[in-house]
Amino acid sequence: MKYLFIIFLSFLNIHQGVQDLYTCKNAKVTLFSSALIEDIKAASPSGVSVYSAATGELDFSVAISSFKFDKAFMQQHFNSDYMESDKFPNAVFKGRIPEHIDITKDGTYTVSATGELTVHGITQKRTVQGNLAVKNGIITMSSEFMVKCADHNIDIPQILFYHIAENIKITVSAAYSPYKNGPSK
Repeated sequence: MKYLFIIFLSFLNIHQGVQDLYTCKNAKVTLFSSALIEDIKAASPSGVSVYSAATGELDFSVAISSFKFDKAFMQQHFNSDYMESDKFPNAVFKGRIPEHIDITKDGTYTVSATGELTVHGITQKRTVQGNLAVKNGIITMSSEFMVKCADHNIDIPQILFYHIAENIKITVSAAYSPYKNGPSK
């Protein structure tokens, strides 16, 4: 995971100075599937993200295997049978928030991030709606959106149709800190 975070920083550093960069190393990502027989919930507290306030670039990644379920067998099937996390270890969003936000002023703003979402090895163009808030110099972002399993070649066997929904609700919450280049003091 640390490796992905360094790649994100390297990518963004090519485009502008680090004074405009904000990072999050512990974004919370949840997924929820509501089906006829049972609801399935999982959460990961370890999403990583980099945001450039100057350009609006936003990169986000979460390790598929970091999702924790209430039932161990669900977690096992999620990783081995559906998401194939050995083969496709991360879900990644690379995009841009086109709205220019003045991060020196407190406020809450409705934003959209347009880019590419890669899940299960399949990349789809997406526009995701969300909120960006600035309070006392801290930037937080949140979003809730749907991912259709078929769009990312995630096969749900017919026998499990009543257990797993075709559309999964994803909720993301991240708090960003200014990126500090160099050793900590």
